[in-house]
Amino acid sequence: MAGSSHGHTPAAWTGVIIAFIGFCAAGAFMVAAQPVGFWASMGVVLLGGVVGAIMRMMGLGQKNEHPVHQIASKGEPAGAKS
Repeated sequence: MAGSSHGHTPAAWTGVIIAFIGFCAAGAFMVAAQPVGFWASMGVVLLGGVVGAIMRMMGLGQKNEHPVHQIASKGEPAGAKS
């Protein structure tokens, strides 16, 4: 994955940060015994995935022109060198 820049895009970073904030808030609400806050925070976790997907559709995700994708599209194994 290091050779393919997997996850190094604004869409990936934004989605993960939103989901992480929701996860941390859900943990705090669970310890505080606040089920409504917990479930609202779980909604924020899901929102992170939705925001990341929308940003990817807007062109802020990884492009398919990367060399790893080009090799894979030719039917060769992803790790093969030509």
